[in-house]
Amino acid sequence: MLWSGWGDPAQARELPEPIRGLLRDLLGVRAPDAPAATLESVRLPPAALPGPLLAALAGIAGAANVRTGHETRVRHTRGKSTPDLLRMRVGDGSDAPDAVVLPGSHEEVAELLRLCSEERIAVVPFGGGTSVVGGLAPARAGFTGVIALDLARLDRLRSVDAESMVAEFEPGVRAPEAERLLAAHGLTLGHFPQSFEYATLGGFAAARSSGQASAGYGRFDDMVAGLTLATPSGTLELGRAPRSAAGPDLRQLVLGSEGVFGVITSLRLRVRRAPAERRYEGWRFASFAAGSAAMRALAQEGPLPSVLRLSDETETMIGLAKPEAIGSGGSGGSGGSGCLLIAGYEGTPGAGVPLEERRRAAAAVLARLGGEPLGEEPGLAWERGRFAAPYLRDSLLAAGATVETLETAGFWANLPRLYDAVRLALLGALGSPLVMCHVSHVYETGASLYFTVVTPQDADPVAQWERAKAAASAAIVEAGGTITHHHGVGRDHRDAYGLELGPLGAAVLRAVKGELDPAGILNPGVLIPGP
Repeated sequence: MLWSGWGDPAQARELPEPIRGLLRDLLGVRAPDAPAATLESVRLPPAALPGPLLAALAGIAGAANVRTGHETRVRHTRGKSTPDLLRMRVGDGSDAPDAVVLPGSHEEVAELLRLCSEERIAVVPFGGGTSVVGGLAPARAGFTGVIALDLARLDRLRSVDAESMVAEFEPGVRAPEAERLLAAHGLTLGHFPQSFEYATLGGFAAARSSGQASAGYGRFDDMVAGLTLATPSGTLELGRAPRSAAGPDLRQLVLGSEGVFGVITSLRLRVRRAPAERRYEGWRFASFAAGSAAMRALAQEGPLPSVLRLSDETETMIGLAKPEAIGSGGSGGSGGSGCLLIAGYEGTPGAGVPLEERRRAAAAVLARLGGEPLGEEPGLAWERGRFAAPYLRDSLLAAGATVETLETAGFWANLPRLYDAVRLALLGALGSPLVMCHVSHVYETGASLYFTVVTPQDADPVAQWERAKAAASAAIVEAGGTITHHHGVGRDHRDAYGLELGPLGAAVLRAVKGELDPAGILNPGVLIPGP
């Protein structure tokens, strides 16, 4: 992955001049004064771990798997939020780990955690490095040093139980590789978030990821049948049956824990038969409210497509459902008036209700509630560009725009209030930004809201965005939404999460942390609100 941006460096490209001109004219975006830093020029703090401790780490994981080189440390510094990338673009590597350690087994992970607990070495579990909420920037104070525990060597499909439809994976398997391995068995996870190209299965579980086909396959936490967690206090083996009444389900305590309670070393995941056919199509609604009402009808009454996404008026006009067209200057950038809804269907002939029957039934609901069918082209355009938005963000950052996303979720009755509150907070904090929104995860009782913001960079774009994010977070809390639907908590949402939990809820998390990680070495400063 590109060290100072997203994804495959070969796919990085400059914005075409007409797009840069539009940004100048409409938003006042100007190119940065200085060029971005090179990898070699990134400033790193001196490595703090002494030789004997490095040797002890190497005694567990092997000398070749304890790495302290400049490039390795840079590539394990922070995640991929806009503030993360802005800091890297000016050569700020101040959050770099002292070393990167790559264990090769559960036993090595457990032994490394024991050693680090004894020596007070902070440990940051590292999967694909795709966190966008400060989940990979630990607090250093009070620790001997910091290591990134890179799980890339734990990359196997251990077993497939085709009768129970459960597959066991190690946590370092990247999502595309998981799909390739399952395809050999005619299976799929069906989990395709925007981070799909680089994120790992362990990261999906640790952050409660939600994919673009969540309407059909569920969130990632819905897929976890069992897991193994290595902690400084021992090992937890969780998940003996699909459902149980044997007390609280501790799997739910680990899912979303972002590496603060332990390191996931194995996942037993529900899988499904890979579909033989997919069909995506577009619909236009007169307003965001009308489109949301149609989504609610499908979520509550059915039939629910596998993919269901609605862009608001601004996102539709800009054409963000087709980001590859914007980034290339293609004619597909403009999405026209109203609100664009994308519906996607999957199926296999002879298995279950036929795809076309489900599509026609859903289309009847959408048409009855005011939808205008646009055919397959908008759906196919969305499918082609479904993983392209982070690349477009890199191009916009290079052009001098601050562009970032944030998301929340709420009950249907409260969604309009939540939508308005976040938009007004962003407009108030940034002046005249471009604020876009879409709904892409729906439930019987509510839905998510995913905002994208574009504004000119000021003299300190990191502080600029932090002010806007604080205003939006306060608005979310005040309006009764959750601080995150699928990005996670990290450091960025920790204080707002504390308000959402309340003092007693935060105390429960600290108690669990104290039992599983008494020395507090696991991802310190992340997730858990302070007292």
